[in-house]
Amino acid sequence: MKFVCSQNALNTHLSLVSRAVPARPSKPILSNVLLKADQDQQTVTLIGFDETLGIKTVFTAAVESSGELTLPAKLLENIIARLPAEDIAVEEMEEDTAVTLTSSCGNYQVRGLSAEDYPHLPEVTVGQVVQLSAEILLEGLRGALFATSGDETKQVLTGVHLLADADTLEFAATDGHRLAVVKTIDEGATERDQADATAMNVTVPAKALRELEKMLQAHVSSDPVTLSFDAIQVVFALGEQRLTTRLLEGQYPNYRQLMPQQFERQTTVDRKLFIDALERIAVLADQKNNIVKLTLDAEAQTLALSVEAQEVGSGREVMPAQVSGESLEIAFNVRYLQDGLKAVGTTEVQMKFNAATSPSILVPLGALQMTYLVMPIQIRS
Repeated sequence: MKFVCSQNALNTHLSLVSRAVPARPSKPILSNVLLKADQDQQTVTLIGFDETLGIKTVFTAAVESSGELTLPAKLLENIIARLPAEDIAVEEMEEDTAVTLTSSCGNYQVRGLSAEDYPHLPEVTVGQVVQLSAEILLEGLRGALFATSGDETKQVLTGVHLLADADTLEFAATDGHRLAVVKTIDEGATERDQADATAMNVTVPAKALRELEKMLQAHVSSDPVTLSFDAIQVVFALGEQRLTTRLLEGQYPNYRQLMPQQFERQTTVDRKLFIDALERIAVLADQKNNIVKLTLDAEAQTLALSVEAQEVGSGREVMPAQVSGESLEIAFNVRYLQDGLKAVGTTEVQMKFNAATSPSILVPLGALQMTYLVMPIQIRS
């Protein structure tokens, strides 16, 4: 194996696949990335895989001879990142499982392991195929990912549930205390039949989707993203990049039945004013169980935020709001409110309530079809 490529290209693609390399690998070879050079195609392929999440990328290079080898991901990344921004020659050493990296500043030898023992990246050969725009995927991920559970014992709740209807793609995430649902228009649905559209009902690990989100943010092409999935795996294809991950097993909760259909009270506020007030009040809330109390005043048309942190202090802020229905006092985890508000980019948001002990929802007033349900916290008088 021998090829020449730019330091920038190698560094960029190596950084991408290294995100799939586990910090504590179950096998020594999983701490490596797979490097393949193809003389016929004049391309270099890099793969990182932890046996659940895999990332593959392909880029062009001047390939003099083909070959493949696995190399320590972290060591290789650290070396490449520090080399000057110029062409780098990569050559496999004869009769040794290692490569020589040559640049104007000198030579580095990096030892690796044979590619024969590297696990194959799973592929979906028989399954469903859906095409979506990068914008649709990003919109759904930004509005749902934050609400997934970080508790691995909750299994299916550590992922985002993707459900395709005839003309929409729905993203849902919950950790048991809050629920985020985003509906996006699936323009690709018109290109496939109704049976295919309703067949998409999968739960994808949040870890994989966070990596997909980063890939989408760097994705400059207007070409659609292709999702290929079966009962076990899903593969996201973005041009020459692939992200593959195992789906989460288990029945996802019927979250739609959790959404109240009617509300007795609602308030509309400026999103940025609300976020800023929560940031300030959270300083005190952090000292005492993260609880913030909201007071809706229908007569004064205001929303008040307050915190009582015994032995530390207290805080209260009042902001203008459009309030309909009777006045109400209700408490929430301040972090849950902050997360939901930061996930939307609209100028105004609306919160809807019934009672102090009933689920409340937050919706952005704008194009994004997002519903964020938050369970209140019971406060003692």
